[in-house]
Amino acid sequence: MNATSPWLLTANSKLNSPGLAASYEQQAVGYSFKVYVIDDSCWMVAAWPKGSRIAFRLAYSPNDRLELKKVSEDNQQITFHISSLIGEYETVLQLPDSDPPVLRLKTSLKPSAPILFPYWPRDILPLGAAASDTLAEGDIKVSQVGTRSGQLYFNLTRPKAGSVLYLQNLTALADYNQDTTTSAGDTVAGEWPEVGFALPPTLKNKPLEAGKSYVLSDALIAFSEEVPKDEAGMVKQYLELLSAVYLALPKPDTSYKHWPDILEKGLTDLRDSPGCWSQVDGHHYLNAYLCDYKTPPEIMVQLAVLLPLVDYVEWTDAQLDMMKTIKDGLRAFYNEELGTIMRWHPKMADKMEAVEEQMKPMVMDSWYLNHPLLNLSRLALKGDKVAEKLFLDSLEFAIKIAHHFDYSWPVFYKMDTLEVVKAETQPGKGGEKDVPGLFAHIMLQAWELTGKKRYLAEAEKSALRLQGLGFELFYQANNTAFSAGALLRLYKITKKEVYKELSYLCMANIMQNTSLWDCNYGYGKNFPSFFRLFPLNDAPYTAAYEEEEVFCAFHDYLKHAEGEEILPSLRLLLSEYIRYLVDRAVYYYPPMLPKEMLSEEVKTGEVDPSLYIALEDMHDGWEKSGEVGQEVYGAGNAFGILPRHYMQVEGQPFMIYTDYPTYGFSPKKHRPAKFKLAGDPRLRCRLMLVKTDIGQMPEFSVMLKGHKEMLQGKKTKEGHREFTVPGDSEIQINWK
Repeated sequence: MNATSPWLLTANSKLNSPGLAASYEQQAVGYSFKVYVIDDSCWMVAAWPKGSRIAFRLAYSPNDRLELKKVSEDNQQITFHISSLIGEYETVLQLPDSDPPVLRLKTSLKPSAPILFPYWPRDILPLGAAASDTLAEGDIKVSQVGTRSGQLYFNLTRPKAGSVLYLQNLTALADYNQDTTTSAGDTVAGEWPEVGFALPPTLKNKPLEAGKSYVLSDALIAFSEEVPKDEAGMVKQYLELLSAVYLALPKPDTSYKHWPDILEKGLTDLRDSPGCWSQVDGHHYLNAYLCDYKTPPEIMVQLAVLLPLVDYVEWTDAQLDMMKTIKDGLRAFYNEELGTIMRWHPKMADKMEAVEEQMKPMVMDSWYLNHPLLNLSRLALKGDKVAEKLFLDSLEFAIKIAHHFDYSWPVFYKMDTLEVVKAETQPGKGGEKDVPGLFAHIMLQAWELTGKKRYLAEAEKSALRLQGLGFELFYQANNTAFSAGALLRLYKITKKEVYKELSYLCMANIMQNTSLWDCNYGYGKNFPSFFRLFPLNDAPYTAAYEEEEVFCAFHDYLKHAEGEEILPSLRLLLSEYIRYLVDRAVYYYPPMLPKEMLSEEVKTGEVDPSLYIALEDMHDGWEKSGEVGQEVYGAGNAFGILPRHYMQVEGQPFMIYTDYPTYGFSPKKHRPAKFKLAGDPRLRCRLMLVKTDIGQMPEFSVMLKGHKEMLQGKKTKEGHREFTVPGDSEIQINWK
């Protein structure tokens, strides 16, 4: 047992006092819930059906004696009015009525005077068995890192009771954070048994206002009687509990963003801005960052922009000279001596400043070799012969690397000697743990392109390296997402359940690195941030490039999952991430933001507030964004969204838009448009008939399969038609 604070030991002793009377008690879905007012704290104790207990602090006033003034009930909602020296508390208890059970505890305080909180205790107390002074033993699997979700997922292992997923709705704390100039980051954590949420300490001269009501906690708690026996069970339970909490979580509204216009602005700035391009040896190459002329061209950057352009051109039948410009420069990255593509352009590699340890000609970041190979394979499967040759000619070297490191890649190594330059991300944390999944994806692509079973065998060997990594698998978001898709494909090919379970493991790792709250304080008021995703497991900001590629990978995963039995929780969460990304991704573009929130100091290149070139980095509300730079390789943002969310109807003056993924659309002219939505029927998404410039909008009827009534939508000021429809629906649209 770890050391504990006096607050925890004292509370545990008092809550285990013989004859302690509850101020309120209730039963729900087999669990009991009792409220106790003890000196300076008000506690709610939840008991599993088999008797084990855990306590949650509802109100706290140090060195005080709280008084429960009133209890009012309305169905499953109970409100407690509590007096204290520091002010009037109101706690709302929402009892669970679902399976798995989800409890909600929301506490507000109206201070009696301007007040500072230099310290606040954590709010979870694992009591263990009744009438015992021994705290329960437990195992924390997931906790908040930085400004990610305020979550805590843990098992109670002795006495064996079950599992808990605790999620603090940090959106609700905006007034507290704004008035005290504090961050909601790193507020839900702790070392067992001192765990839970603690208010961030207030700063000098930044008190809470007297008489103003502040939400101090809004916790949603999902319970399970099961302690998973293995990794696969843990992952399924985490995703199930997370989706149950998500359904109960207050979620912000979204609004329609007209991505065709956004794409045109981005395309113009990408094509015409000199800061996006460099010239080497007679060819033009995309810079990694705007006005970054010191760093040599990188093959990853060229392909990261080219592939979304290919998606867009296939959707619109447009001709983009820029694509030929990019393709013409790809051959220069191939090293004949080593038999592989290289990261840096060989004519410039010797001239770069080694400001970071990987910025040397022969040093390779493990994912930087595999990611371009994956994109080359995608081009090859579309019939691009140059890409096919570069891909196939580099495969033997990639396999050599995989064998040398036994499918467990370090962070940096030398291409010519295979000497490890940096073995681990942090001491004891291992290398780039999701690269085995990325390599498996490459091998699957090679197998699909050539039909050679050797590549399929390589994919299986590499994929199995992900077993046992738990919630430590995630290195970089897009690579973990690509890994998930490869593993689902492996499952479909081999019918081996282990691969589907490993795909869930990848997805669970991604979900723990998201942010299920909206940062509505400081600069965060200027852009939506609900359900954002962080690029690395310790990154302090979200990034356009990784989010765009994860968005595309999620679409691909759901497409491969069509007709397959996958976790309903996963269908729900992936679809919701996509819905919110389509809403907020436009705020990576500087023209959408006030200039005062852009960083004056830029690490790489320059930031031009007028250009629709995405910022790499969006930060916590008290930090300025764009300090890393404008990432040209994040230009795929709009080009990925438009083809996946706008369905064109041949010869008609409208497009069909949804913010959920869709399946089965057939764009024929003279028949009803039919398609199916992804997602969960308990949630809603936006369906729009988007007016184009080629004629008058016809009359429409929109219906859900299995329903006789037409959906009633509304006309927007731009002339579009907008509907709200449930997820997992089949839609039919008729027009005259």
